[in-house]
Amino acid sequence: MTEPHIVVHDLTMAYGDRVIQRDLNFTIGRGDIFIIMGGSGCGKSTLLRHLIGLIRPAKGRILYDGVDFWNADPSTRTALLRRIGVLYQSGALWSSMTLAENVGLPLGEYTDLDDAEIMALASLKLALVGLKGFENYYPYEISGGMQKRAGLARAIALDPEILFFDEPSAGLDPVSAKRLDDLIVELRDSLGATVVIVTHELPSILAIGTNSVFLDAERKTMIAQGPPRELLHHADPKVREFLTRGGTL
Repeated sequence: MTEPHIVVHDLTMAYGDRVIQRDLNFTIGRGDIFIIMGGSGCGKSTLLRHLIGLIRPAKGRILYDGVDFWNADPSTRTALLRRIGVLYQSGALWSSMTLAENVGLPLGEYTDLDDAEIMALASLKLALVGLKGFENYYPYEISGGMQKRAGLARAIALDPEILFFDEPSAGLDPVSAKRLDDLIVELRDSLGATVVIVTHELPSILAIGTNSVFLDAERKTMIAQGPPRELLHHADPKVREFLTRGGTL
């Protein structure tokens, strides 16, 4: 069994009196590619926002290496957040900045590197995601798949130990989505990182997911957890239908 990296304990997510999910209990192991999945409106992205410190839980705890994030002091929370990188669904690149300038943003904010060192490191990160030579391009000058990879280069700028992805393959053709999946695995291995992905893309879930949790919108709680391929035979028909898209095995 892998070493616990993130532990979610008795988590309830709510907007005011409206409960989104309750009684969530799961562990994300170090080095996992952990999938958060479920039908539309079940709270996948809301859970991601809780995990990266954007929303405080209505109840429960989120522990990073045993440290309770929301009960820690502000300086400890800041230090924990410095250890993570996030790729949002749209890529979230600044359109008025070149790719190198986008990747260099966190380096300028959180390191003491000079401008030349920042640009050199930004070029290296872009090369790692297959964008060598595109440093001076603007986001509107490249494809959607390349924008995702540029967003990923920015997410790994500070060499994070945990990477979060929100629907990384959304809007990509199957070939580009497969390339992004392969890149995620390569970066997990090279960085020694733990990866958490919100997605409903079945090929990605089954190809790269090592562990997962399944959220249900109707019951407002998790109804399955474990390696996605093992959940293909889960007792709950809703889980099986999601992972087979209604087909048969």
